[in-house]
Order: sequence, then C-alpha cells, then structure tokens
Amino acid sequence: MDEQKTPHPEQQGAESAVCSRCGAVAEGTPPTWTFSVENGVRHYFCEDCARANLRAIEGRLDSDWW
Repeated sequence: MDEQKTPHPEQQGAESAVCSRCGAVAEGTPPTWTFSVENGVRHYFCEDCARANLRAIEGRLDSDWW
C-alpha cells in the first residue's frame, strides 16, 4: 500500500500571520484566530481582537466599520 500524506497548509512554507487590527504576530495561523475576506484580500484577526468585535464579525461588517 502506497501511503501518501497530504501536508497541512501550515506545513507548506509556514508563514507568520499578522493581526489586521492590533498587529500581533503568530507563527502560522493559530486555530483561535479568525479571518475575513474583504475585497478579495484575506485579513487575519487575533483571538483578542476577534472576541472584542464578535458582533461586528457575525454581522459581516467590513473591518473598516469596527
């Protein structure tokens, strides 16, 4: 049997994620962070910023509004 494992995206050239609100930096993309796609650009948000703006995120407001 030929076992081939598909690497996770974090393992393929793991880059650091930067929070679009506060500028916090993390290795790879932590599972507690969230992201949104605004105008075709992916924006990452750390756990603290996501919790502070949960209602705006759930309301699908662009991050410029919050």
